[in-house]
This record gives sequence, C-alpha cells and structure tokens, in this order.
Amino acid sequence: MSDIAAATAADTRNAHGFRERGVQATRLEAFVDAAFAFAVTLLVISFDGLPSSTSELIDAYKGIPAFAASFALLAGIWRAHERWSRWYGLDDQHAATLSLLLVFLVLVFVYPLRTLFGSFFAFVSNGTLPVAFAIKTYRDLQWMFGSYAVAYALLSMIVLMLFRHAWQQRDRLGLDAVERVQTRLTMLHWAITIGVSIVSFALIFLIGPVFKQGWTIAIPGLIYFLMFLNFPLLRWGERRWRVQEGLPPR
Repeated sequence: MSDIAAATAADTRNAHGFRERGVQATRLEAFVDAAFAFAVTLLVISFDGLPSSTSELIDAYKGIPAFAASFALLAGIWRAHERWSRWYGLDDQHAATLSLLLVFLVLVFVYPLRTLFGSFFAFVSNGTLPVAFAIKTYRDLQWMFGSYAVAYALLSMIVLMLFRHAWQQRDRLGLDAVERVQTRLTMLHWAITIGVSIVSFALIFLIGPVFKQGWTIAIPGLIYFLMFLNFPLLRWGERRWRVQEGLPPR
C-alpha cells in the first residue's frame, strides 16, 4: 500500500485536519532538510572567528538579533516545506524541481539575508548593534530593502507554487473538504506574503525623492507590518471556502 493510500485508510489527522500522506521521508525531503541545516550552519559560522576577549564576546552577542531574524525566516520557509511534504506526500518531477529551486534560493540568499538583517538592526539601534556592512547613502538603503523584498518574494513564490501543485492534484490525492479549505488558506497566506514584498520593493524607489529623513526612510521595511492582514483575510477566506465546500461555519 502506498503512503498516500495508507494515510487515507488510517484517516489519522493532524491539528490542521490533514491526513498526513507523506508518512515516510523521501530522499528529496531528506536533501531539503540537510540543505536548510547547512544554510543555518553558514549563518552561525559567518562570524570572523572565536572571540578572544570580553569585548569581542560582547560584540558577538550583538550579532544575535540578526542571526535570530535570519534563522526565523529560514525556519518559516523550512516549516512550510515540511508541512507540504507531510500533508501531500508528493514526489513527482514537478515537486522535485520546485524543492530543488527552493534549496538553491535559500543557499543564494543565506549570506545576503544575514548582512541585510545586520544592517537593519544597526540602523534601528543607531549603531549600538554594529555590522561590518555600512549603510551610508539612500542607494545603500534601497539595496538593503530591495534585496530583502526580492529574496522573501522568491522564496514565498516557490512555497506557493508547491501548494498550488498539490491543489492541482487534489482529486488524485483525495483531499476532502477540510483539506481543500486548509490548502487554499495556505496558498492565500503565501500570496499575501508575496504581495507585501512587492509593495515593499516598489516603495524603495521613493527613498530619497520622497522618504528623506527620520522614520520615513524605513517605510519599505515597516510595510511588512501589513502581514497582519493575514488574520482578517484568512478568516474571510475560511468562511467563504467552508461554505463552498459545504462545511459548517466556525
């Protein structure tokens, strides 16, 4: 019996209401996990070396916020792929291509993300949290916000495409009404992420001509607070799609 059939027969559901079809880790999933672990290792070893004095140790501690932010972003992307693997158990050519592309983008952006977050925390702390990469001009700030927007949008797009691929296979996978709603909600979440990233990227061109001083030059970064729109939009989507699938409203 296949993993998908076995999970369907057992009808064991996780907290999200899914029958986990990826009950056994594939070589592809193992490779993705190893690649993400390697990316986190690159974040850790990106310090110049082991501290040799108390002052150097304190400086190393000051890099923790940048590391934590980078780690959180990578962990969120990894968690999304892990859920996709367990929920759907897909191991076809299209899924493999998207998963490998996700790994490629993670490894491409791992160092820039650490540098960008370091620059951001140095900026908001007025130099209290130092970083080797200095922001001196408006163009430097545009590059910082723009690079983050591109990285986040591309990574989110691959995750969205993975769940969209599962949605296209919904009949073959035998997704029931609850699973269909959850799949659509997940796609909506990542679509919102992409949309906010695109808005942030568009706003970087206003740094200098419009956003010139004070907190306004940080607007392309502050725009990510729009991610809180996830909550009302997901509630709206859930009410709508539960009705469409014939499920009782929550």
